[in-house]
Amino acid sequence: MHKVRVGIVGAGIMGRAHAAALSDHPAAVVTAISSRTKESAQALAKTYHARSHPDHESLVADPEVDLVVVATPDHLHADVVVAAAEAGKHVLVEKPFTTSTVDADRALAAVRRAGVLGMTLFNHRWVPAYAQAQQRIAAGDLGKPVLAYARKNDTIHVPTKMIPWAAETTPAWFLSSHDIDLVSWLFDDVAVEVYANAVHGKLRELGVDTPDAVQAQVRYRGGAVATFEACWIYPDTFPTMTDSFVEVIGEQAVVHLDRKCEQIEIATERAFEYPRNLLLRTVHGRPAGAVRDALWHMVDCVRAGTAPLVTMESSRHVSAVLEAAHASIASGQPERVPAPVEAS
Repeated sequence: MHKVRVGIVGAGIMGRAHAAALSDHPAAVVTAISSRTKESAQALAKTYHARSHPDHESLVADPEVDLVVVATPDHLHADVVVAAAEAGKHVLVEKPFTTSTVDADRALAAVRRAGVLGMTLFNHRWVPAYAQAQQRIAAGDLGKPVLAYARKNDTIHVPTKMIPWAAETTPAWFLSSHDIDLVSWLFDDVAVEVYANAVHGKLRELGVDTPDAVQAQVRYRGGAVATFEACWIYPDTFPTMTDSFVEVIGEQAVVHLDRKCEQIEIATERAFEYPRNLLLRTVHGRPAGAVRDALWHMVDCVRAGTAPLVTMESSRHVSAVLEAAHASIASGQPERVPAPVEAS
């Protein structure tokens, strides 16, 4: 069986999760790791008997790498995607694709120019309930989409302890990127206008200069409207790190997708919690969940030479929506979303 040799840029939480999931694929092998933190790259490389590279430039030049997985902080994605594509490597990048339309356009152009496969890891498309909802909506069971509301709110642990680069992003880039891709997929439509507001306060007091919360109302070309909410100052006593809820209303039906409690509740003497398991979990010692399924999908696409489910053009559109949202926060006015790029 032809093996897909994988190089991972980033050895943090997601880099480690990707390495575990990919190493379990029968046709994939993790061959190279790089990270801004040399020690982290070396430790992860040792775990998977891979080579440790000092930087992403060295990793993408490695002849023993077929697929580059980009698991860096949000604002550092574009340069790695471009370098990987220019080196002739297929590329899988964590969400969001990029944090500006300019970066999205140059990354997309590099991938298309090189003729390699590219995908953003919008893993929600592999959550069974979301995929089932998309199938029902596509079949016409809801009628014409009218309204959507998507909330993805984190505990304050995330921007203060989990990601040290929170000041380089916002809750909208970090959280709503998932939901914008998901709702746009469910609507099978593109956004044309955004009006957004942000709230600052608590995190700035703690020395993290990023909004506490962002709420954006997005109008789609077909007439539907969606509200996207992202907040990351829930108290750490909340029973789950992420409160996630999606509602889609059509002319004939409504769909509720609630992931706050993912099928399990645990009460101990210390806390009451809802452990998360739909995106990342381990079952009988093996990685499982939507993240693993999305990663495996990309490996299978590389092996077969087929287009991934998530196009880079649709990922560019998510970046454009979020850029318009942040422009709206700055201007206090609705902002147009840059026109989408058609898939090639």
